[in-house]
Amino acid sequence: MRIGIYGGSFNPPHAGHVHAAENAVKCLSLDELIVMPAREPPHKTLSANSPGPAERAVLCELAFSSVVNARVSTLELDREEVSYTADTVLQLRKEFPDAEFFLLMGTDMLASFTSWYAFEKILQNCSLGVFCRAAEDERIIATAVDELKRKYGARIKFVPFSPVEVSSTELREALSEGKKPQQLPEAVYAEIIRLRCYGAKPEKEWLRAQSYACLKPKRIPHVQGTELTAVRLAKRWGANVEDAAEAAILHDITKKLELNEQLLLCERYGIMNDASEAENAKLLHAKTGAAYARERFGVSDAVYDAIRWHTTGRAGMTLLEKVIYMADYIEPNRDFPGVEKLRALAESDLDAAMILGLEMSLEDLRSYGISPHVNSLEALKAIRDSRNS
Repeated sequence: MRIGIYGGSFNPPHAGHVHAAENAVKCLSLDELIVMPAREPPHKTLSANSPGPAERAVLCELAFSSVVNARVSTLELDREEVSYTADTVLQLRKEFPDAEFFLLMGTDMLASFTSWYAFEKILQNCSLGVFCRAAEDERIIATAVDELKRKYGARIKFVPFSPVEVSSTELREALSEGKKPQQLPEAVYAEIIRLRCYGAKPEKEWLRAQSYACLKPKRIPHVQGTELTAVRLAKRWGANVEDAAEAAILHDITKKLELNEQLLLCERYGIMNDASEAENAKLLHAKTGAAYARERFGVSDAVYDAIRWHTTGRAGMTLLEKVIYMADYIEPNRDFPGVEKLRALAESDLDAAMILGLEMSLEDLRSYGISPHVNSLEALKAIRDSRNS
């Protein structure tokens, strides 16, 4: 049995890693490729905001799922101390005494291989599979190869491939800047956003696509208008613009679900409802939408609350919550008596606009014989009281 060992920090795993793995399986005719993410590599420290061991294992599972014969091992992730390749190789040798092992590495690692901990034990148990971009690479490391073969009896196989130029540092920086790097597999990117590791912020175009896929087509213009309005109001009143855009994009993400589906989501997320909410899908969508946005996109508490309270409001609303409530109410596609006055007021006095908007909403509900939700009544009272104090 021919087994490849592909170690690294994989922080995060990207297209370059996947491409190299595919080449190794093919060129070395591997029956199995063990992807071995390191918990704490001996030669470097993991960057700030890196995911934990369990999360990194999941990211690797997603990244390498398309590679034939590949599997992810948590052998090194499960070690709490600094992990050495020699220890891993010896443990795998015990598990697979008759296997032919190939330890995969780049030419840079081969050049410094004799500085590795217990490197001779590695050579006694493994062949080295060296990723080599061209004949030029082979010439550059020829001296190191000759020395390893002559002094230590090393068995070395070259794995020719055209590298995908990727910098993990640049990927992490891009993620923290709200960009979606093309070199990240889609599933890996989605999981990174869900975990919010590396300080990742979702790319807005990607987030819109995810949100719109959950909406009825006729609702998309409303969500687009809400985002534009939320961003404008956030800039006007000093709220976090990124949070405002994110909350607006996601605020109606469960809106199309029927009442029975909303109630199932409430059960799934452990959401408690009062009698009026349990009978009204329009009230429930704010609660289920916030919970779903947190589960799938890892939204912050501030964004969660802005989605949660965008329908009824509540006493003690934050600035972001007011921005989303008002943006949802007055976005350009809304057309009802008094909307122009409300739009103008939102630009000059946000709390006054909130009072007028809540009053208009309560009056509209009562005209249909519907009792307003207590949260809306408390929201109106709280804002009035704050202006009178």
